[in-house]
Amino acid sequence: MAASELYTKFARVWIPDPEEVWKSAELLKDYKPGDKVLLLHLEEGKDLEYRLDPKTKELPHLRNPDILVGENDLTALSYLHEPAVLHNLRVRFIDSKLIYTYCGIVLVAINPYEQLPIYGEDIINAYSGQNMGDMDPHIFAVAEEAYKQMARDERNQSIIVSGESGAGKTVSAKYAMRYFATVSGSASEANVEEKVLASNPIMESIGNAKTTRNDNSSRFGKYIEIGFDKRYRIIGANMRTYLLEKSRVVFQAEEERNYHIFYQLCASANLPEFKMLRLGNANNFHYTKQGGSPVIEGVDDTKEMAHTRQACTLLGISESYQMGIFRILAGILHLGNVAFTSRDSDSCTIPPKHEPLSIFCDLMGVDYEEMCHWLCHRKLATTTETYIKPISKLQATNARDALAKHIYAKLFNWIVDHVNQALHSAVKQHSFIGVLDIYGFETFEINSFEQFCINYANEKLQQQFNMHVFKLEQEEYMKEQIPWTLIDFYDNQPCINLIESKLGILDLLDEECKMPKGTDDTWAQKLYNTHLNKCALFEKPRLSNKAFIIQHFADKVEYQCEGFLEKNKDTVFEEQIKVLKSSKFKMLPELFQDDEKAISPTSATSSGRTPLTRTPAKLTKGRPGQTAKEHKKTVGHQFRNSLHLLMETLNATTPHYVRCIKPNDFKFPFTFDEKRAVQQLRACGVLETIRISAAGFPSRWTYQEFFSRYRVLMKQKDVLSDRKQTCKNVLEKLIADKDKYQFGKTKIFFRAGQVAYLEKLRADKLRAACIRIQKTIRGWLLRKKYLRMRKAAIIVQRYVRGYQARCYAKFLRRTKAATIIQKYWRMYIVRRRYKIKRMATIVLQSYLRGYLARNRYHKMLREHKAVIIQKWVRGWLARTYYRRSMHAIIYLQCCFRRMMAKRELKKLKIEARSVERYKKLHIGMENKIMQLQRKVDEQNKDYKCLMEKLTNLEGIYTSETEKLRSDLERLQLSEEEAKIATGRVLSLQEEIAKLRKDLEQTQSEKKSIEERADRYKQETEQLVSNLKEENTLLKQEKEALNHLIVEQAKEMTETMEKKLVEETKQLELDLNDERLRYQNLLNEFSRLEERYDDLKEEMTLMVNVPKPGHKRTDSTHSSNESEYTFSSEIAETEDMPLRTEEPSEKKVPLDMSLFLKLQKRVTELEQEKQVMQDELDRKEEQVLRSKAKEEERPQIRGAELEYESLKRQELESENKKLKNELNELRKALSEKSAPEVTAPGAPAYRVLMEQLTSVSEELDVRKEEVLILRSQLVSQKEAIQPKDDKNTMTDSTILLEDVQKMKDKGEIAQAYIGLKETNRSPAMDCHELNEDGELWLVYEGLKQANRLLESQLQSQKRSHENEAEALRGEIQSLKEENNRQQQLLAQNLQLPPEARIEASLQHEITRLTNENLDLMEQLEKQDKTVRKLKKQLKVFAKKIGELEVGQMENISPGQIIDEPIRPVNIPRKEKDFQGMLEYKKEDEQKLVKNLILELKPRGVAVNLIPGLPAYILFMCVRHADYLNDDQKVRSLLTSTINSIKKVLKKRGDDFETVSFWLSNTCRFLHCLKQYSGEEGFMKHNTSRQNEHCLTNFDLAEYRQVLSDLAIQIYQQLVRVLENILQPMIVSGMLEHETIQGVSGVKPTGLRKRTSSIADEGTYTLDSILRQLNSFHSVMCQHGMDPELIKQVVKQMFYIVGAITLNNLLLRKDMCSWSKGMQIRYNVSQLEEWLRDKNLMNSGAKETLEPLIQAAQLLQVKKKTDDDAEAICSMCSALTTAQIVKVLNLYTPVNEFEERVSVSFIRTIQMRLRDRKDSPQLLMDAKHIFPVTFPFNPSSLALETIQIPASLGLGFISRV
Repeated sequence: MAASELYTKFARVWIPDPEEVWKSAELLKDYKPGDKVLLLHLEEGKDLEYRLDPKTKELPHLRNPDILVGENDLTALSYLHEPAVLHNLRVRFIDSKLIYTYCGIVLVAINPYEQLPIYGEDIINAYSGQNMGDMDPHIFAVAEEAYKQMARDERNQSIIVSGESGAGKTVSAKYAMRYFATVSGSASEANVEEKVLASNPIMESIGNAKTTRNDNSSRFGKYIEIGFDKRYRIIGANMRTYLLEKSRVVFQAEEERNYHIFYQLCASANLPEFKMLRLGNANNFHYTKQGGSPVIEGVDDTKEMAHTRQACTLLGISESYQMGIFRILAGILHLGNVAFTSRDSDSCTIPPKHEPLSIFCDLMGVDYEEMCHWLCHRKLATTTETYIKPISKLQATNARDALAKHIYAKLFNWIVDHVNQALHSAVKQHSFIGVLDIYGFETFEINSFEQFCINYANEKLQQQFNMHVFKLEQEEYMKEQIPWTLIDFYDNQPCINLIESKLGILDLLDEECKMPKGTDDTWAQKLYNTHLNKCALFEKPRLSNKAFIIQHFADKVEYQCEGFLEKNKDTVFEEQIKVLKSSKFKMLPELFQDDEKAISPTSATSSGRTPLTRTPAKLTKGRPGQTAKEHKKTVGHQFRNSLHLLMETLNATTPHYVRCIKPNDFKFPFTFDEKRAVQQLRACGVLETIRISAAGFPSRWTYQEFFSRYRVLMKQKDVLSDRKQTCKNVLEKLIADKDKYQFGKTKIFFRAGQVAYLEKLRADKLRAACIRIQKTIRGWLLRKKYLRMRKAAIIVQRYVRGYQARCYAKFLRRTKAATIIQKYWRMYIVRRRYKIKRMATIVLQSYLRGYLARNRYHKMLREHKAVIIQKWVRGWLARTYYRRSMHAIIYLQCCFRRMMAKRELKKLKIEARSVERYKKLHIGMENKIMQLQRKVDEQNKDYKCLMEKLTNLEGIYTSETEKLRSDLERLQLSEEEAKIATGRVLSLQEEIAKLRKDLEQTQSEKKSIEERADRYKQETEQLVSNLKEENTLLKQEKEALNHLIVEQAKEMTETMEKKLVEETKQLELDLNDERLRYQNLLNEFSRLEERYDDLKEEMTLMVNVPKPGHKRTDSTHSSNESEYTFSSEIAETEDMPLRTEEPSEKKVPLDMSLFLKLQKRVTELEQEKQVMQDELDRKEEQVLRSKAKEEERPQIRGAELEYESLKRQELESENKKLKNELNELRKALSEKSAPEVTAPGAPAYRVLMEQLTSVSEELDVRKEEVLILRSQLVSQKEAIQPKDDKNTMTDSTILLEDVQKMKDKGEIAQAYIGLKETNRSPAMDCHELNEDGELWLVYEGLKQANRLLESQLQSQKRSHENEAEALRGEIQSLKEENNRQQQLLAQNLQLPPEARIEASLQHEITRLTNENLDLMEQLEKQDKTVRKLKKQLKVFAKKIGELEVGQMENISPGQIIDEPIRPVNIPRKEKDFQGMLEYKKEDEQKLVKNLILELKPRGVAVNLIPGLPAYILFMCVRHADYLNDDQKVRSLLTSTINSIKKVLKKRGDDFETVSFWLSNTCRFLHCLKQYSGEEGFMKHNTSRQNEHCLTNFDLAEYRQVLSDLAIQIYQQLVRVLENILQPMIVSGMLEHETIQGVSGVKPTGLRKRTSSIADEGTYTLDSILRQLNSFHSVMCQHGMDPELIKQVVKQMFYIVGAITLNNLLLRKDMCSWSKGMQIRYNVSQLEEWLRDKNLMNSGAKETLEPLIQAAQLLQVKKKTDDDAEAICSMCSALTTAQIVKVLNLYTPVNEFEERVSVSFIRTIQMRLRDRKDSPQLLMDAKHIFPVTFPFNPSSLALETIQIPASLGLGFISRV
């Protein structure tokens, strides 16, 4: 298709514009050949007639389709020209905020003048290992490509960063080096990568300065070679520098600064160490105040100085050398303040004792007078004589400035040399990557020697770039076997020849510098004579004879000749240098050592840093005049040699290009100036790359991609099985001109514009299909609408007719109802009249009957009262008569009785005087006294009982009295009220009398009152009705208030519940954070432990270096056989700290600083832990001793018993040992094969028999001791009455612990003897007191009775005191509680009602919580005590049982020998196993080896029960616990843990192995918990399982160690999962089209991305699902806990979601509507997998929420404010940065989609500005959720477990 055919109506073109450079327009009519004018419509709405050039008749550039705008690679554009490139860069930079764009092999980087969050370590990890075309353009992608090609091709690489000042070259180079440092790491622990990065602050401080264009402009070029070893880890670096701008030291233009280091020194002048420099403000020095801008906004020079010093320290520059550098720099500043005064026109002088010069000399350590003299004079040497000539003031000033520049240049070179020394490595360099940060093409109003050298260097680099681009194009065509012709491209070799060839500009400049009277003018004339009119690239300005113009590849540049010769010579007076060399300051002469050596032409000069070769040149002795000759080389000559060496280095490497663009001159963020951008694009070669690409076949498609994209243009019959042939057939039909495309081996090549034409055909086809679909859909919609309207009309008619019928029926019903109402109303009127008449009759009758009844009642009442009065009067008269009669009778009786008593008294007095009476009275007096005494005792007892009853009665009486008193008070009150009521009654009676008087008056007024009463009644009724209404309203208000109160209570309850839920969630989050922090620390500890072991192995290998010729061992041998050291609290307290020998520096040349630091730190930690453990043991021992002392007295007897039980246990154990030895001896005798040896009389037989006899004797002795001790124990138990079981058990436990501390048997025996002696009472002779001993017995009985009474008295006293103390404490606590309640009540009364309720609730909750905690604490203490007592009881019962069995079975060997052996048939009884496994101590290594080290998980998982190794190990631990062998338990557990670690280190990349041991470690941990004997873990056990609990050891500490080990294994499992899944995720979730045909493929350009079509080697979603199935089945086979499987699945899904989302955020080509649909489908498949595995509640789905929301964000509408609101509410799991990034990256794949407008993105940002989320762009794909191991008891009975023979554990026996 001809190009002119594309200029049809509505086609868009680019036309030149003086302001915007290029402007877009649209054709209003088709172009026809021969037209001279194009009718255009501009975007701003104007119409324009665009006239074509009559000579060239070139049409304006066509604009690319919108779907191609914003592409990652400019070569993907169909139309490749300047306006398309400029527009694409502008759209990406302004609209999408993307600063990086590919242009073929060039990365274009636009400076945003703003910090962007795209350089973090997460971004580095995302780009690491990725193909360059798969990710969005980035400096990290270029760095990764260079690193990958270095490793793949084993060829050195170079990254060439160029651009204008302020374009961001230094920052780009810095980020590239940071990428290498982060990705590769270093080969040793010398932190080489940190040193490489630390060189940047130093070089920036001494080589960067503020200019009008850039605040941190590099004023020198540098090339850094980063060296790598064979494993491609950083081992060192080397730096070369070029053309330092020395003139800036002595002169700065307006708004510019000197080098940063000077201002950093001035800002830090107040530091104590800088006092000697005598610095001050930067405005006080001539060299720092000329620019008038000493401060950079946003930069703190003091902090920058600290960073510089820190970097120097890191690079090994000592403090003394740093101070030396600062002295020299301060001296330069003071030298600039030296002033000269003119004596005459040819001489000058310095004022005497000039302070700046004096300070300069002091700092430099030179003589003041000598320096003063040579600053004002110079030496002229001829062949015969030497003259000293004074110089003028101007010459002296220039000489001073030249000296300052020379010193600074030497110092710069010295610092670079030391930086290179610090970065140098002794390890041989295998390859390197060079980063060239060099100045770009420069053109100013006044261009001098520096700009000439810079542009010369850029000409060389541009030539190299052009050749490389052309070479790549040629290689591509040859690879695809495309016929190609030579592409005409701009070759700048003539310009380079003009500069560097013989009689070129540099040659003539050097020649003129050698002339004695050479000047800039004479050099200019020579240039005119040599090159003017002879070279097309050289011109002369019209109005100047001191300038020349060179046509560079980028632009014409006019150079001013003034100063060229002086700058090329770089003259410094030799006498001044000699003065400095004679300095007492040692560092200063070091700077000038190079002047005295014969160095290469490319060595350091005063003008700049020369390149350093990778192999240092050997110094050779030359002629005496060689040094002077080499020293006189000019700056231009040296720079040319340096440039040639640089080009040789670059040509020997694979280059990668980064072109930095400065978007505007005002440093505004994200502001694009088209004019400035075009200038730089032309200057940096980007447009040249475009032109070379456009000259050939710029658009390239693979056959599969072409077929997928343009399948819509094919018919079904055109589609063949061969994709290549199909594409050929289609292209022949679509494009008639075969020159417009070529078919390669794997790609189709198109010329410029053809892809746009194909896109137009595709869009037209799709548009026609859309129109047809729209037509059909619209017809269907209208028909549906008509049918709905017809149906609605029918329904309306039906309802209207029904309404009319219902209205007529209603009329009939109303007529009938009216008739009935009339009938009933008439009946009501008549009935009402009848009722009124009847009511009046009844009222009259009632009043009449009432009057008659009242009269009859009053008559009866009067008669009744008269009878009552008569009754009371008659009764009073009878009682009076009776009282008088009784009084008279009683008086007569008293008189008679008095007379009889007097007679009796007289008779008794007479009898008392007789003696016989006394005798009768004394008979039986003693008996009566005894009886009376007994009666008195009985009465006393009765008295006590009565007293008790009396006390009870008094209590009852007191309570009753109080009740009666209260009743009395109440009655008194009622009495007073009655009195008051009586008074009222009297007053009322008076009022009644008055009222009776007024009754007559009232009756007269009755009628009027009745009338008023009627009115009042009506008013009252009205008032009552009103009150009822008010009452109703009040009730309603009350109900409303009650409802409101209920609602408020509900709200308060809900609020408190919400707060409680939020607090619970926060606590859970805090717990998870703490758990995550602990597990991260554990992971770090594991990593350091592994690193420590690796370093130990490396040390071992380095110490044991094999001799030459020794056979090479396997590389994995050392790692497999390395031993782990298990560190735990138990192991650390008992094992000695590990000691390793430190190799000397002579033996080990590597830097072992980190290893020594780690070793020292580990030793310190072990010592600290040992000290803390000792301190803890000492404290516990002190506590136990104090407790024992306090309870020693009441526990003496218990201690004796406990000791005797211990003695018995010890004797039993000795007995067992002797029996075992006896059995072994017998067995040994019976198993001897040689009869000679075992025959009676043999020496061995005699020895054995002697041993047997001695053992038997000792056994008998022991047996007797056991019997004696047992009898004593029984007697003492009978003698002792137990008082308090609990105290006895507790005391015995404490004494048992004390006795157990006595490890020596002799010590125990001595303690026992002493205890017996203290308890033994001294023997007394009872017969000494009396003969029969009765008195002694009586005395003993009285003493015992006294003791008993005294003990009872003391016990009662103690109990009383305890009760009194308890009551006092309770009273005190009640008082405190009362005070607190009163305070709380007072506080609550001051609060409002709502707050009062809340405070009371809070108080009640607090009180209940405290009570609950106290009760829980008491319960825990009781549980602990019960468990402890149970364990002791089990131990004692077990020991006693064993003792009884031992006594029954202990029969002497002699009896066995003497008795005849009779054959007896013993029936075999089925053995009852106890669930334990017994093994010998020496078989432990074999057990660990067979069960752990050499076990294959696959066979165990398939054939045996899950967790079998864990069960076997636990059963072995149980047996060791049963034997009470702590060493065996500790050894077995330590060996198990170390072996598991060793297996995981050896096969840590195998998922099955890691999963298997994670499952078994968890099962082992659960077994230790399940059988620990703790109540919390025994709830689900059977009674049999409870019998299998551990009895002797508490393994809680080992449980913690196993839990930590399980965490480490889990983290390793996650890493293995990640390594397996990571290659699949991006391909399967993003790139592969699960739904075929949904997403189309766009043109890709030179940087080919990974194809989305499923090839044989690519991963798909099915691959991920298959891998997930494999993981799940393996974990299930290994018997992993279901909860743990859920956590693993959650972690897997998080990894999938995080990696997918991160790649989505870094790939613009993936952010489209169709890709969002693809992602959502893939996520739904993952969710379906979760449902199939019943894992929906694992939390895995929630981890995919950010990815789901990102996919939804790609699909939702993105136009209006409502859309923005919906997006903000929908994307809750995405951060603001991620949402904005997705919107910026959103790219239409088809023309029917629209881009997201900038205004919409800003609306989103405004709505999300208050959201507080992380500014981090990418998700942390390395994040591991904290893992928990919920307790999962096993129902498997240990005694039923069988050990298969395949495990090779035949040496283990079941018990």
